[in-house]
Amino acid sequence: MKPWLQLVFLTSVFLIWRAEAEFFTSIGQMTDLIYAEKDLVQSLKEYIRAEETKLSQIRSWAEKMDVLTSKSTSDPEGYLAHPVNAYKLVKRLNTDWLELENLVLQDTTNGFITNLTIQRQFFPTEEDETGAAKALMRLQDTYKLDPETLSRGNLPGTKYRSSLTVSDCFGMGKTAYNDGDYYHTVLWMEQALKQHDEGEDTTVSKVEILDYLSYAVFQFGDLHRAMELTRRLISLDSTHERAGSNLRYFEKLLEKEREKSSNKTVATTEPVVQNGAYERPLDYLPERDIYEALCRGEGVKMTPRRQKRLFCRYHNGNRNPHLLIAPFKEEDEWDSPHIVRYYDVMSDEEIEKIKQLAKPRLARATVRDPKTGVLTVASYRVSKSSWLEEDDDPVVAKVNQRMQQITGLTVKTAELLQVANYGMGGQYEPHFDFSRKDEPDAFKRLGTGNRVATFLNYMSDVEAGGATVFPDFGAAIWPKKGTAVFWYNLFRSGEGDYRTRHAACPVLVGCKWVSNKWFHERGNEFLRPCGRTEVD
Repeated sequence: MKPWLQLVFLTSVFLIWRAEAEFFTSIGQMTDLIYAEKDLVQSLKEYIRAEETKLSQIRSWAEKMDVLTSKSTSDPEGYLAHPVNAYKLVKRLNTDWLELENLVLQDTTNGFITNLTIQRQFFPTEEDETGAAKALMRLQDTYKLDPETLSRGNLPGTKYRSSLTVSDCFGMGKTAYNDGDYYHTVLWMEQALKQHDEGEDTTVSKVEILDYLSYAVFQFGDLHRAMELTRRLISLDSTHERAGSNLRYFEKLLEKEREKSSNKTVATTEPVVQNGAYERPLDYLPERDIYEALCRGEGVKMTPRRQKRLFCRYHNGNRNPHLLIAPFKEEDEWDSPHIVRYYDVMSDEEIEKIKQLAKPRLARATVRDPKTGVLTVASYRVSKSSWLEEDDDPVVAKVNQRMQQITGLTVKTAELLQVANYGMGGQYEPHFDFSRKDEPDAFKRLGTGNRVATFLNYMSDVEAGGATVFPDFGAAIWPKKGTAVFWYNLFRSGEGDYRTRHAACPVLVGCKWVSNKWFHERGNEFLRPCGRTEVD
């Protein structure tokens, strides 16, 4: 491909990227960055070859002139006695050396710098780097991974192992620090210091690490350790003004604490330390511990008694003509609420086609504001999604029809097929698919009532993590490519089944693709008629 054509192509590709930044929210789109970096490496190698060619020419000239000047300086007059030598000396100094000067000044960087400049404006942003760092911390918390494990890249199911440098760990700590997250600041600054102490080569100084670490430790109220770290900093840099000021301040606080401790009516509190680390602060999610335990496969309430109530069968959609000859394999995942898994719902070819259709349209996944009904992004949902219509491709209509045949519900009032790709540590924290009584306008714009049921297609296997979990009753369902899970969000009475609050666990290793169809109440009144009680 000609260079200018290549640049036009790259520019057009990256213009699409620019419209939707936040690369960290979608592994599918991050793969494009791999090819961009490969292109930059090729451009850099071309620049190196051009520089080597130029240096080779200059070296050849220098060697030739070295031989010539050695001869001419040994007997200048005798050398110039030959008229040709005299002429060539004048010519060299007037013309040849000027040509050499032009060669030396020749700029071989143009191609590489032009390519880099064009691509740099579409590179991941500071927001992406921060998001990627927070994703690693999310994985660290959810799957109880210590910084050493993450730094050494010791993760299950990984094909290409990679590790974090002192500079990487320091960057993680700084991201946490700038976010006011002193818990992770301490963990990552300690890891950076540990690797530094082990002799790893780095441009980050121990003074910089200790500066952040000592202050973060102080934020936990651990004065003794903050002073110890600050003294170590000062021993490395006695001119560090802030450290000296902090040490004096810490000493005053410690003196006040001692005075208080002598007063028996005042009790001093010590920071809570577990396994050598400070206690993780509580956050906004009440079921955080249960949710994360289920993501790790812990606390699943699958008892032998419940297991006996789960069966496998062939499902023909209540004798749907299309499924009589080729029924689907149906497996009970949970008894109450009833959650089932269907096998071989989508073929590999259909999955690839839907991914191909969705990828150019992927945008940061949104959630519906319960008060306004407006879609907005949220930190607790990290993925990118797109919506596919039946007119986009026959495969979309085919998959929609298949979901209708399996469920016995109509797709005419269902939402469009949503396709989602999860990025680094991609997740969707515990949420309800249906609207609650305190958010009556959530689906008012659609005019089709509440979300009666969810049909979730798994379009990829996931090496580690990425389960769908239900904290209320302790279920965990793991992705299997080509399968789908289905459950009702509402009782037959139309009341919401609050047990169906669920979450998509962070993807630890792998790339998770799903698609889902939300069926609504309207059009299904006779397909799923009301029960006799509120909870039928």
